[in-house]
Amino acid sequence: MKTGAVNILESGKTRINVLDKNKVEMAGEGGGVEKSKRILVTGGSGLVGRAIAKVVSEGEGREDEDWIFLSSRDADLTSAEQTRAVFEKHRPTHVIHLAAMVGGLFRNMKYNLDFWRNNVHINDNVLHCAHELGVQKVVSCLSTCIFPDKTTYPIDETMIHNGPPHSSNFGYSYAKRMIDVQNRAYSQQYGCKFTAVIPTNVFGPHDNFNMEDGHVLPGLIHKAYLAKKEGSSLTVWGSGKPRRQFIYSLDLARLFLWVLREYQEVEPIILSVGEEDEVSIRDAAESIVEAMALKGELVYDGTKSDGQFKKTASNKKLREYLPQFKFTPFKQAVKETCDWFVTNYDTARK
Repeated sequence: MKTGAVNILESGKTRINVLDKNKVEMAGEGGGVEKSKRILVTGGSGLVGRAIAKVVSEGEGREDEDWIFLSSRDADLTSAEQTRAVFEKHRPTHVIHLAAMVGGLFRNMKYNLDFWRNNVHINDNVLHCAHELGVQKVVSCLSTCIFPDKTTYPIDETMIHNGPPHSSNFGYSYAKRMIDVQNRAYSQQYGCKFTAVIPTNVFGPHDNFNMEDGHVLPGLIHKAYLAKKEGSSLTVWGSGKPRRQFIYSLDLARLFLWVLREYQEVEPIILSVGEEDEVSIRDAAESIVEAMALKGELVYDGTKSDGQFKKTASNKKLREYLPQFKFTPFKQAVKETCDWFVTNYDTARK
């Protein structure tokens, strides 16, 4: 199947090829192929945005779709004026909203106010512009960290607002929760088709591999790379006991396309592997050691915080819609991510 035109804007230090660029620039201007969907992806240069661009460009795009991937270089979405300008420039019919201020456990603990303020501004600006410019559908990205800290497991989509989130990242969590509140309010007051997805721990190529501010898996991959290079041990922060459901970014990208095209509910949907595929941080570290062929010792630093022990999520709702969807096996996804990081070490975010 021929893919639709894919316009991927220049962002950061990594250059992504532009497919059918002339068609994209001419669409709606009397030339090229007329498109019925113009899909704007905020945060398009990040982990999930790059994954969506990859699956779209490799065969899962459609002929009636134009895809535009934005980065922070194209607009500061905390600014209402810049957000409005970029929306007026591209006039999207659909939006996948990924842009956010993000970080790992220790950065969240240090800057809760910044995470709250920046993300509230970004989300309000994007959704308000989408409404004012008549965008047909917005799919925003939440996180399982928004769920109550004290809860029953597995968590599901009905439990988001049942109590306060974990204290370590309450700023980010409450800001993300407000997207769900806004989606419902825009639907009630204006009939907007704004919804959200809740992925579990995402990882893959183009992740942020910073060892202090990144998430656990990419941080460990970077540490393992250096440990192998230096012939040293690999130190894991915390006890290794907390458990997580990891989802490969390319699997998440395919699910995002389905949500954009087919999912009709305003209520959010959890995008995750099953409960049976939850792994401990220790298991994840051992998978990285295997993928990197690391010979050194694994050391656990118990002086560092473990954060939330588990966030086990139910993917029952997803499976009711897509019972046959196949996730990439965890060890395979880890190996592919490690291989990508080693190959692209000089240009990877770290």
